[in-house]
Amino acid sequence: MKIPQFNSFFQNIFFPLGAFSLATILWLFVISGDQYTMIIDFPIEARNLNAQKTYLKEVPNSAAVMLKGKGRDLFKAFILQKYSGFKLVLDLEGISQEYEFFLNNYFKKNPRRVVLPSSYKLSFVEIVYPNRIKISLDEIMKKTVPVSSNLLISLKDGYTQVGLIKFYPDSVNIVGPKAELDRINNINTIKDTLTNLSDVFNSGLNLILPNRLINCSHTEVQCYLDIQQISERIIVDIPVKVINKVKGIRVFPSPQTVSLTVIGGAIQISKIKSNDILVKVDFNLWSINQNFYEPQVSFPFDILDWRDLSPRTIELGVARESK
Repeated sequence: MKIPQFNSFFQNIFFPLGAFSLATILWLFVISGDQYTMIIDFPIEARNLNAQKTYLKEVPNSAAVMLKGKGRDLFKAFILQKYSGFKLVLDLEGISQEYEFFLNNYFKKNPRRVVLPSSYKLSFVEIVYPNRIKISLDEIMKKTVPVSSNLLISLKDGYTQVGLIKFYPDSVNIVGPKAELDRINNINTIKDTLTNLSDVFNSGLNLILPNRLINCSHTEVQCYLDIQQISERIIVDIPVKVINKVKGIRVFPSPQTVSLTVIGGAIQISKIKSNDILVKVDFNLWSINQNFYEPQVSFPFDILDWRDLSPRTIELGVARESK
């Protein structure tokens, strides 16, 4: 029971004393006319980049800069640093491939590229970090690549996916350094898991860029998945076609039509017509000692399955054409 009493004493006495002490030190710092130093982050602005070039490696966004001035001016700069207009300017004119800036030497020779608004009455001391920045440039390039899925998809029992996953647009334009774009063959969507689907999925998906050096014409694509309930349907009067006929020979399939059962998405198979299904017999397989042949069945689109072909074999009647 003594520990809670000690904690309560600590909170009631030491916290207020600590806050008061910190406030006193800060007050003395602000009103003092003495000179102090403070480290503040400055944004880095690169200018005069060749229009036909781009960065091969990322350039730091900011640098830690030591400033000198009166307490009140440093305090003002610290509080308003996001709105102060402070920045470091790097001039990239004349750089064709690589150049390393030694920052303290560079800004000592080019003091005007340390932007310090006069209203702050502060002076630049040095760059604390980083002390150097290496600029690497490469030829800028544009490339069109397909969008690839990063989705894990599972369906509710009794349902099927009809067709492939579709993206709108299905390809995007990317711009960046040639060395990077040469290694990129596609752009992926974000990773996501879609479970227990039982209806059409139509939603936007963000794209993942390999790095910040690559710009893309789209940040998002529309993803479409056609999910349908599994059903079956009997298709009748499907014509039988004989392929690889020989000139001068007449071939008569018997029967000339067949029927079968297709299995797939309910909406998908409801639109199938008998002429959509290709049932064929290859005349190259014909033999005078064989009358019946098992046909080949194919569809111009994906279905789950088919069965119950009737009849299962086709008789071929063969005769020479009359002259």
